[in-house]
Amino acid sequence: MTRPWLVPTLIIGLTALIAVLNLAVPAGSAFHASTYTVSLAGKYLSYAILALALDLVWGYAGILSLGHAAFFALGGYAMGMYLMREIGARGVYGNARLPDFMVFLGWRDLPWYWNGFNHFALAVIMVPLVPTVLAYIFGWLAFRSRVTGVYLSIITQALTYALMLAFFRNDMGFGGNNGMTDFKDVLGLDLHADSTRVLLMMLTALALAAAFVLCRAVVGSRFGKVLIAVREAEARTRFLGYRPESYKLFVWVLSAAIAGIGGALYVPQVGIINPSEFSPANSIEAVIWVAVGGRGTLTGAILGAILVNFGKTWFTGALPQAWLYALGALFILTTLFLPRGIMGFFAWRPRAAPQGQEEPAITPAAREVVG
Repeated sequence: MTRPWLVPTLIIGLTALIAVLNLAVPAGSAFHASTYTVSLAGKYLSYAILALALDLVWGYAGILSLGHAAFFALGGYAMGMYLMREIGARGVYGNARLPDFMVFLGWRDLPWYWNGFNHFALAVIMVPLVPTVLAYIFGWLAFRSRVTGVYLSIITQALTYALMLAFFRNDMGFGGNNGMTDFKDVLGLDLHADSTRVLLMMLTALALAAAFVLCRAVVGSRFGKVLIAVREAEARTRFLGYRPESYKLFVWVLSAAIAGIGGALYVPQVGIINPSEFSPANSIEAVIWVAVGGRGTLTGAILGAILVNFGKTWFTGALPQAWLYALGALFILTTLFLPRGIMGFFAWRPRAAPQGQEEPAITPAAREVVG
């Protein structure tokens, strides 16, 4: 078993190394990490938080979500609203009360749900709260009705698609098709300064490390064992007196909050948030990250998100028209030859069962609960 602090230490250590190479090494040196590299690393780490959140529900609860990008985007929009209010009168139209896109669209008053977003504290609260509330309502209705399997996956995809269509509308008050952009600073720090970009990257690394520790604590507890039992034999677990819908609802809501935090850290580093972040394709890509890295391993989700997005960056630069084919081929090859992902390739193989004995139908953790 991996040492519990190994992964967080590696995340923070490697990120700190990039920060040092950017700030302390001269730009002309071969070892200098460019500002582009820093921004790219922060973006990958934000995606890793989303992958970790998805692995928590898919890898351990068996809930294949095809709409987790919705929670990621909602967290991003909450942060984007603060960043737009932070601009104040420095916008193109010089309006201290209304963001530029509202002035352009002819809005006269600030919508009520924008009130208070000029305070960073409110934005920090709303980043996990908005995805949590949506996840709770959706999960309570779905799990209470015992919707599972492919039907639940389709509903989650419909949820994020509906949100994407809604946020495309100009009258929603979130910038419509163009979304929000032209951010200038956060808490008075210039977003275009190298030091601010490094700080955001480090904060994202810390958030990812904290999310990993939290998820590991959850899945390693008694609760996590019941969760795995629900994944492997939900009906059998229910017959033993557990309520699978309660366990699934809790982990679903926790996963949404983590994804929202990832989205909030993503927005100031890429400089834009628009309805395309709700796209079902983004959720499907997140599923591929987890599958490639190793479903149900946490570490694999992080590794898969970083490696696949690094490959995407390289492919879209070198062979832009081949990227989607490469992504599809990667998913197919992983399914056929690495069903347990990259982490499964490095895992110890279990000893062969004595002749005449069959392999257990469920995992040891699940067997401990369901008997």
